[in-house]
Amino acid sequence: MRIFSLLATRSCKILRSLQQNAFLLSSSRIVAVNFGSTATVNKDGGHYVTTPIFYVNASPHLGHLYSAVIADCLHRYKQLQGFNSKFATGTDEHGLKVQQAAEAAGKQPLTFCTEVSERFERLFRSCNISHTDYIRTTELRHRQAVEHFWSVLWNKRHIYKGSYEGWYSTQDESFLTPSQVGDAVDSSGNEIKVSLESGHKVEWMKEENYMFRLSAFRSQLLDWLRGNPKAIQPECFQQAVLQWLQEELPDLSVSRQRSRLQWGIPVPGDASQTIYVWLDALVNYLSVAGYPNDHEQWWPMARHIIGKDILKFHAIYWPAFLLAAGLPLPQAIHVHSHWTVRGKKMSKSLGNVIDPLEHSRMFTTDGLRYFLLRQGVPESDCDYTEEKVLKLLNAELADSLGGLLNRCTAAALNPAQVYPSFCSQSFPRGHGGRAVAEDYCMLEAVKNLPFVVEKHYESLHFYKALEAIAACVRQTNGFVQRHAPWKLDRTDGKDQQWLDTIIHVSLECMRVYGTLLQPVVPDISDKLLTRLGVRRDERSFETLDFLPQYWERDSPFEGRALGADSGVLFSRLESQTVKKKTKNSHLK
Repeated sequence: MRIFSLLATRSCKILRSLQQNAFLLSSSRIVAVNFGSTATVNKDGGHYVTTPIFYVNASPHLGHLYSAVIADCLHRYKQLQGFNSKFATGTDEHGLKVQQAAEAAGKQPLTFCTEVSERFERLFRSCNISHTDYIRTTELRHRQAVEHFWSVLWNKRHIYKGSYEGWYSTQDESFLTPSQVGDAVDSSGNEIKVSLESGHKVEWMKEENYMFRLSAFRSQLLDWLRGNPKAIQPECFQQAVLQWLQEELPDLSVSRQRSRLQWGIPVPGDASQTIYVWLDALVNYLSVAGYPNDHEQWWPMARHIIGKDILKFHAIYWPAFLLAAGLPLPQAIHVHSHWTVRGKKMSKSLGNVIDPLEHSRMFTTDGLRYFLLRQGVPESDCDYTEEKVLKLLNAELADSLGGLLNRCTAAALNPAQVYPSFCSQSFPRGHGGRAVAEDYCMLEAVKNLPFVVEKHYESLHFYKALEAIAACVRQTNGFVQRHAPWKLDRTDGKDQQWLDTIIHVSLECMRVYGTLLQPVVPDISDKLLTRLGVRRDERSFETLDFLPQYWERDSPFEGRALGADSGVLFSRLESQTVKKKTKNSHLK
């Protein structure tokens, strides 16, 4: 037993060292309070997070929701820290792809765009995406911002009238150099040229239009990235952009002849040309910030969430446009990878495109959000299967977290339905009570958990934060199981004190988990914290003071009545139930 105790104590020290090394707190942002709470300093400025605006040539898929959930989690986290946070998403509605999709559907472009944009809005509402602004590029405010931005570039002589000759991918709305194009064969056996990056067909284009002096900004882009090692995260994507910038940057065509592209914003002063869809679309981030008037509060704070397929547009074109316009560059560009299905890329031809709205009904909104953030790794593609979702949600939300809450608030162990008292003699700060080494290890882990989680939330490594929380939940379950409070003798005063202490400590742990999980699973967190009797004004990171009585401070929770029992925290999902929900959703 002594050997076990020594090993457990040693593991505590190792864990403590790892956690301290993992998160070196910035004293200007977070200060430790009383051995285990965190307090945040309100920022006078704001916080501004964006998703890409999503192209309306097709309905939303899982990747779109993933971008939105990442941004939503960051937005909610910043609000919990006390920031005034703006969160923008929306739809990109101009361009040749949309024009062709509307024609194929036999609809006017604006009617077509509105219908698809509403599908995105419906998905985001259903999945609890708490955006503060939803921008459409067909809005007047956006058109005015784009026209002003174009005029600034033109007046500064960064745009000139010229001609473009080269490869163009309509599917990607992208110009390509010869080195980016390869040979392929289409479904009819015809030889075609394709983009080596996306695989989409490209066509040779030659036309008079307007050119942006992209080549003039290569050295400034290099200086920006070399001077800001976290400008693009994760680092592997910053290195990819630096590699691209080792080659010369050709000037960029920023308009199309209106005879070929009618669906877009006309070039100011030249109605024969339409502004290039990517220049149009990227300015949306400024439109939401209030550009060209009163944008200074928000624009310097911008953090973009994007998929890796649009890295070039956001990490080369967009910063170059901003430099040319004399505007600050975004604080950071956070890049995520893609979702495959059973190891294969999602595609209509394979019939494996995941409908996120349907799957949010199958697994619940919070369930799908949790899975995407728990399993999504920004640096690499992740695989989606219904079996994986089922297994993870049952293990971590239903059994581990839900089971812990159910056990510690059940009438059998907590007949008074209150936050019971903590007994320092049973669980003293030094050894000698009824707690064992593993229990102290658990307290240390939970005390440090907010710091670990905040570090990972800040870098958008949500999967690491959720793994740390899940590990602590498992430790708390082990704590309850190890001491088996249901076996204690309630007629014995010391046993009753120890039972109350076990429940008190467990509820305190769950209060920490519920608070930290709010950005990820807002409904589940609300249900958990409400059951624990935690008021709305006690759910910020600033008010998170873990187990104060252990540190000989008063607890506002001791003796407080628990909230009403609203049932199971997260119901176990059965494969047959999921299949039935899937079948029924197809009938709707």
